[in-house]
Amino acid sequence: MKIDLRILPILSLAYLFAFLDRVNIGNAAVFGLSKELKLKGTQYNFALCIFFIPYILFEIPSNALLKRFKPHRCLSFCVFMFGLVNLLQGFVTNYLGLLATRFFLGFFETGLFPGSFYLQSQKRFSFFFISTALAGAFGGLLASAIGKMDGYHGKLAWRWIFILEGALTCLVGILSYFFIPDFPEDVTWLSNNEREWVLTRLRKDVGKSGREKPPVGFRDLKVVLTDYKFMLGALMYFGFIVSAYSFAYFAPTIIKGWHYSSIQASIRTVPVALSGWVLAMIVAFASDWLKHRYWFIIFCGLLTIAGFVVLMTTHHNRHAQYGALFMSYPEAYAAMPVVVCYFQTNLAGHTRRSIGSAFQISFGNLGGIIATFLFLAEDAPYYVTGYSVCIAFTALTMVASTAYVLGIRWENKERDAGRGGVVVQSEEEEEGEIGDMSRSFRYIL
Repeated sequence: MKIDLRILPILSLAYLFAFLDRVNIGNAAVFGLSKELKLKGTQYNFALCIFFIPYILFEIPSNALLKRFKPHRCLSFCVFMFGLVNLLQGFVTNYLGLLATRFFLGFFETGLFPGSFYLQSQKRFSFFFISTALAGAFGGLLASAIGKMDGYHGKLAWRWIFILEGALTCLVGILSYFFIPDFPEDVTWLSNNEREWVLTRLRKDVGKSGREKPPVGFRDLKVVLTDYKFMLGALMYFGFIVSAYSFAYFAPTIIKGWHYSSIQASIRTVPVALSGWVLAMIVAFASDWLKHRYWFIIFCGLLTIAGFVVLMTTHHNRHAQYGALFMSYPEAYAAMPVVVCYFQTNLAGHTRRSIGSAFQISFGNLGGIIATFLFLAEDAPYYVTGYSVCIAFTALTMVASTAYVLGIRWENKERDAGRGGVVVQSEEEEEGEIGDMSRSFRYIL
């Protein structure tokens, strides 16, 4: 409990504002961003897409920085800098300026997610991750209020969205420097007995602690190509990411197309995002209590597809369309932390877990690039193509999850029969390259 109170609030707050700064351009779009910057064709979509280039490329390198710099310094610097970039986004005057700020926003945000995961155990991860749903609710509420500042000091409302939310993030970055804890060996608020207990638990759950782990080399990366579970774990996350980012970036635009004002469109994203947070908490607790993941993923996937089918086939009935949003996007948000925890929990040993976590998130975020081009202005207001692609990628997640559960169930049976897995010679070997490939390890279904 002491560790939870020290770690979860500040990291969840930091990640909430990270996701808010990442997707608040969706609310800015309905308040005149594209019109004032004279964006044409798919320029707005390219501005969304460019964020993911540095965010994906620097995901794995940023993980290594935590071994060179203390977490409270590295993470707080990232938070402050992407807050500052978001603030400066409110002063851009053309398309190239928007591209530059989006690129650096992705560059500085890349260190937060793997850095935060580096400090946490799996049991805390769901609460941390689904702060993204709260970011969607908070962002819509904040944007609807800031929208009333349109014209204040000669600036349109979309500029104030970036400026004010960026300033808030900078404040969180300053607070993070003082409140984000370092590794168990460094913190002063743990007694000697508590510190030893934490280190023992870390060694049992994930291998050695952050400062004890040797660096991961290029030779270790071959596991991504040789172990089917790594690709399936990445595909499970990849499919839901497409749907989640589609909502985050385009929900205000979609809802505005149902003949609502900009402020009304932003405020109507709040209940949908908030329901995603509630559902994610329910699914997280239920899956932990039952010690099962697979059927929760399938259940959320089926509801997501049903919601998209309604959105794709129902027109001129905005009440039914709005209700369908509650069937689709919240379920995708609720399933994502389950998917990540499903794969991460079934990894053991510092080498395999380090590579697996970085690969799943990096590959999965490719879905964000796809999402940025699904809802084009030329497809408004029905967006049949966008909804169809979201259905296809949700189905991909369900197929990948099914293949994954069948594979690990077979491996468990083989190990029970004494045929599968690697017989390890020492604890150090099991913590290093062998990990969950050990014959004594059993995968959670």
